[in-house]
Amino acid sequence: MFPIIPANSATAASGNDEGIFGYGYGHGPTYYSLTNLVSNAGVVATDVTGVGTGRFELAACEYGGDKGIFGFGKTASVVGMTNLVSNAGVVATDVTGVGTAREDLAACSYGSDKGIFGFGDTGSYTAITNLVSNAGVVATDVTGVGTARSYLAATQYGDDKGIFGFGRTGLSMTNLVSNAGVVGTDVTGVGSGRYGLAACGYGGDKGIFGYGYIAPSYVSTTNLVSNAGVVSSDVTGVGTTRGFQGACEYGGDKGIFGYGNYGEFIAVTNLVSNAGVVTTDVTGVGTARHGPAACSFN
Repeated sequence: MFPIIPANSATAASGNDEGIFGYGYGHGPTYYSLTNLVSNAGVVATDVTGVGTGRFELAACEYGGDKGIFGFGKTASVVGMTNLVSNAGVVATDVTGVGTAREDLAACSYGSDKGIFGFGDTGSYTAITNLVSNAGVVATDVTGVGTARSYLAATQYGDDKGIFGFGRTGLSMTNLVSNAGVVGTDVTGVGSGRYGLAACGYGGDKGIFGYGYIAPSYVSTTNLVSNAGVVSSDVTGVGTTRGFQGACEYGGDKGIFGYGNYGEFIAVTNLVSNAGVVTTDVTGVGTARHGPAACSFN
């Protein structure tokens, strides 16, 4: 297991060792609850039989230092249930939803061992948030701060803080999350406004936003987030242009983007080095699908 290094260490690496992609949507329509584990070397495993309600356009984040949580999403209608992920990558059955049911939201960790779900679509765009304790308990709604939107992404940065960014329709603003889980007002956007993107941490204390949709095209553009929460200008994309995928950390200080939609459902992945460099496509493993979520664990 990757050792947990104190957040005040000069060499702190806030990422976990392994990751998990879960849930999603396929032709049929089919609402999947299957998962795919990611090893500490970034290797994606074959499908694991799903647990809990199949759904898509949900969100996921870490909590408790070594565990994860999937939450919210859509089946025939929006839902609010959650599913905890153990530090061995085992997904638990549905937990009755707390807070407003919604889809197309984002989530990230904060405070080193807690999480936050935020924004999304209830039938109209919202900016409400729900905090996740270090025991995986989801709190009731917190009044939203910032521009209500959906199809955004979120990642942790700086060891104990988070950032929500971009969103529908074609927005590029961000909202910082303090180490107490307080969401800040809008920060003027940097980079190409887009939605349907994903984000994850890398390098122990930094983050990356990547991919997404700018009508009428999918893109592979990325934007790095410094350990002070500053978003960089666009970096030329690598890999298949697509949107509506998931992303998470692995190996303690690296990241992975996976799955999604580019007009067809896809299962390819792209690894992110501990310097924030995205690699070319890795042949997909597991069921190609739209709208999964991902988080790290262990």
